[in-house]
Amino acid sequence: MQTNLVISDNLVEEAFRYSQNISTERELIEIALREYVIHRKPKSIKELKGKIQFREDYDYKLMRETL
Repeated sequence: MQTNLVISDNLVEEAFRYSQNISTERELIEIALREYVIHRKPKSIKELKGKIQFREDYDYKLMRETL
C-alpha cells in the first residue's frame, strides 16, 4: 500500500537513534508496524507454552483447597 504520512520529525529522528542497520524512513516505519502488531496481537495459550516459569514451591492444588 502506498500512502503519504505526516510524521513528527523529532519522533523519526529519535527512532533512528534507537535503531540499528536501518537507513530509510520506509524501513523504519515497516519495522515499527511489525513490532506494534507483535506486541498487540493476542497470544494463544499454545504460544505461551514453556514461557511461564513458576516458583519451585508453587502448589496449585493447595491454592484450590484454600479458596
